[in-house]
Amino acid sequence: MMNLSRNLSACLILLIGACADPQSPEASLEQAPETPSAAAEQQPIVIRLGGYGPDTTSFSQGMRLIGERLTEQLGDRVDVRYVLNVLDIGYGGADLSWLVDAGLLTMAYATMSEDRVPELDLVALPFIFEDTAAARAAMDGPLGQAVANGIEAKRDVRVLGFFENGFRHVSNNVRPVRSPADFAGVSIRVLQTQLRTFELLGADGKYLPLPQVREGLASGTLDGQENPFANAVTYNLYPLQRYYTATYHSYLSRAIFVHRPSFESWPPDVQTVLRDAVREAVALQRSLKDDEELQAAETIRASGGEIIELTPAERQLFIDAVTPIYDEARAGFSPELIDLIGL
Repeated sequence: MMNLSRNLSACLILLIGACADPQSPEASLEQAPETPSAAAEQQPIVIRLGGYGPDTTSFSQGMRLIGERLTEQLGDRVDVRYVLNVLDIGYGGADLSWLVDAGLLTMAYATMSEDRVPELDLVALPFIFEDTAAARAAMDGPLGQAVANGIEAKRDVRVLGFFENGFRHVSNNVRPVRSPADFAGVSIRVLQTQLRTFELLGADGKYLPLPQVREGLASGTLDGQENPFANAVTYNLYPLQRYYTATYHSYLSRAIFVHRPSFESWPPDVQTVLRDAVREAVALQRSLKDDEELQAAETIRASGGEIIELTPAERQLFIDAVTPIYDEARAGFSPELIDLIGL
């Protein structure tokens, strides 16, 4: 991890330095300020915003909105810089949590499924949200606060909100899936938090980091994957998949988190501007996400993919198959947390 941190630190320094103003503090080290207080007044707060998606995604647009609001309202008190897709420099979405934790990035978003935060595992349980409105309300309320507390207990970050990764669906190249029985012998790339769910559904669940998923689908070592439709398109997985089932089996969010020591060192008005900007960005991202899912479904169909919409009776078969996971959750989580998801 130490070598990885050093390597990425060097990449970020090169990337950020390439677009720095020649008269910026980084380029003017020979002229030392007279006093520390004078330096604090002259030097802007450098805020590096990170993510793991192309510039066109709702997530990147949300991060750009945050940066724009900071610049508009704080002017030259801040120096906002972007590393919107760490995949472009050889890192994965799972790296973002430690990059912010270490202070290499100031702020980012991530699903954080690999951090194994218990509250995140709870939210990832299958079929606990009736629809998008219910899921959003939960993440904006006490359940979201519990998740934020869990993340902050494991990382040196402050969670300011949640982007929406959305409901997840299944795709594969073997056969149409209309019931759990259709998963027999089908290998599916899943998140770590989804392994138990797909074991109960009868699939061969395998966890792989996102950058390796396309290779697995192309080589045939994986038959399928589970993601929102928009993710399947964003990460170019859809040309490699034939059969899709709109299972809506799990809803995941992407926490928006800032390096805690940096955030707490900023003046209160800077903190307030950032919090307000995050709220605005969340509203924008969710709106864009709705459109992304519809457009992604059209893209999948246009490429020859078949999307199966389950009837209520068919969907109930999937819910019945995962029932043991609810008993396991009641035994493994506190009653207070269980009450937050209505189990």
